[in-house]
Amino acid sequence: MRTRPALLTTAIALVAVLGSAGCAEGTAPAESSYRDLPTAGLPDYQLGGGYTPPAGVTIVERDSTDRPAAGTYSICYVNGFQTQPGTLADWERRAPSALLRDDAGQPVTDPGWPDEVLLDTRTAAERAVITKALSRSIARCADRGFAAVEFDNLDSWTRSGKRLTRSGNLALAKALVRLGHEHGLAVGQKNTPQLGEAGRESTGFDFVVAEECVQYEECSAYTDAYGERVIDIEYADTLDRSWASVCRLRDRPAMTILRDRDLLPPSSDEYVFEHC
Repeated sequence: MRTRPALLTTAIALVAVLGSAGCAEGTAPAESSYRDLPTAGLPDYQLGGGYTPPAGVTIVERDSTDRPAAGTYSICYVNGFQTQPGTLADWERRAPSALLRDDAGQPVTDPGWPDEVLLDTRTAAERAVITKALSRSIARCADRGFAAVEFDNLDSWTRSGKRLTRSGNLALAKALVRLGHEHGLAVGQKNTPQLGEAGRESTGFDFVVAEECVQYEECSAYTDAYGERVIDIEYADTLDRSWASVCRLRDRPAMTILRDRDLLPPSSDEYVFEHC
């Protein structure tokens, strides 16, 4: 995760989420069909709050507490590996063992986002607790008519002070992919270029949502694994080249857009939305 807009409604909704039932890791869900991310189209990334998509937009991602954008392929955002801001007390009360803790018993926070606590993916038992806690969010995505879900912070093991492992996070990812498919949702990998093709082969992810793969020269790590099913969001405050030069790149994902860092609505003076 390189950006995190203000998703205040998620904190409210998680109270209900943590008390819900779900699939334990290793439980085979019922077969269900889902619709793959299109291999072409114009995406928009609306995690700062939904608004009427700009003309020509065919793919829209919004938070799980929002509603899908009518007439588009809609992707639902769920924070799958860390807590959302303002929800720690709910996790402490309803699923305390899901929180990663240090030797002193204190929750381990993301160094870049200290209001987010990492989830404990080290054992099958804790991964099952996390999957159960997130199951209602996933069901809500499906019930509201989203076509897909993407789980943020897959790479949390890199910010855990070596407490978490890649294998533990991928095991949770595999369980979340199964649950998403059970609910008829395509499931997207978020960032984590170091996985290469393992993200798809080991977990069953169907597509990827990347942030700043042009800026960090990572795009091939995603396109080699997912082909044309790659969405890339570049950010206007850090992009160190002109947008026209980005559009001229032959190796960028076809579905690359430029957004403002806080993903604000068009009513804001800071709003940015560009595409090639």
